[in-house]
Amino acid sequence: MRLEKIAAEALERVGFDRYLLSIAVAKRANELATGKPPLIDVDVKKYKYTDIALMEIAAGKLKIELSSEEK
Repeated sequence: MRLEKIAAEALERVGFDRYLLSIAVAKRANELATGKPPLIDVDVKKYKYTDIALMEIAAGKLKIELSSEEK
């Protein structure tokens, strides 16, 4: 699937809130970079951590909520 379509799906899952999506992608990419396994079946050597995070969000594998400190 093309990355643009994946990003559009991920954006839809967070209620079209670009800020929330960028925070979620950054946090998840950081987790992946520190050794957490991906929640989807993907080759981590082929994709960037941010792309994997977007794919996970688009697939509905992550529950995303805005905490009170990020509001």
